[in-house]
Amino acid sequence: MEKKNLKIVFFGTPEFAVESLDALEKNEYNVVAVVTMPDKAAGRGHRLYQSDVKKYAEEKGLKVLQPEKLKDPGFLAELMALEADLFIVIAFRMLPKDVWQMPPLGTFNLHASLLPKYRGAAPINRAVMNGETETGVTTFFLKHEIDTGDMIMQRKIEILPTDNVGDVHDRLMHLGAGMVLETVEAIINGTLTTTPQPEGEFTPAPKIFKEDCRIDWNRTASEIHNLVRGLSPYPAAWTIITEESGRPLECKVFETSPTGMKCAGSAAGTIKTEGKRLMVASADEWIEIISLQPAGKKRMEGAAFLLGYHPASAM
Repeated sequence: MEKKNLKIVFFGTPEFAVESLDALEKNEYNVVAVVTMPDKAAGRGHRLYQSDVKKYAEEKGLKVLQPEKLKDPGFLAELMALEADLFIVIAFRMLPKDVWQMPPLGTFNLHASLLPKYRGAAPINRAVMNGETETGVTTFFLKHEIDTGDMIMQRKIEILPTDNVGDVHDRLMHLGAGMVLETVEAIINGTLTTTPQPEGEFTPAPKIFKEDCRIDWNRTASEIHNLVRGLSPYPAAWTIITEESGRPLECKVFETSPTGMKCAGSAAGTIKTEGKRLMVASADEWIEIISLQPAGKKRMEGAAFLLGYHPASAM
């Protein structure tokens, strides 16, 4: 089959998926429709926000479908009428069997981890939060259980000690787009091979909620540092800093650095300042807060924070 004759429906929502959709477009694949999340009302004015995938698709003149329910008979009929050969899914909802079984060449997903490690909604965050030194991307064919289908291709990258989740996200986004093209080419050429995922060997990567982002200063400096960089720049780790006056202040924390200085005798969460340095006691050593954002204020360096605030402890 020639690629111009291959009819593809693309499912995706965030920026991570746009890179792969753009690669398909630039390589002149026939994307007959894009399926993305419905527009969401957000902010004080309840303004409707469109997904990154929808914005891109409309710029390119692609057909956009935004079903509220993926089992809706009207949506299924519209999808069937497209007579697509292949579905590609990147950072989207879990598809029902009626959808992923529809195309004759199957439905494959690009997942931002080295499956079976980090199955779930937040694989990039969880890998960095857990201090992993490598991660990658995997393409696999969908089946009923989430992130469990037979693997097609994998590519690895190193997670550097200086990386935050934004850095890793961007590298995986570019790497993944290239691998999506390779996967489609293998399907067209009939050279595709698959490998079942090992049974019982997986690491969960569940969705991240606000309480998951709260810093526990009773953890080691290394664990805290990994939490912070695994959530930076979004959704961001946070803590409550209590000023000398007793006023509590919720702050997002974007950058930290273990100092190597032991903090024996200081309770976890104790704050000390040395010149322009803002440091907090952890379970084993002082950890410096390099940048943070008090509620209602702009992001700032620790030194700038100390000009306007007098912190005593963090919790």
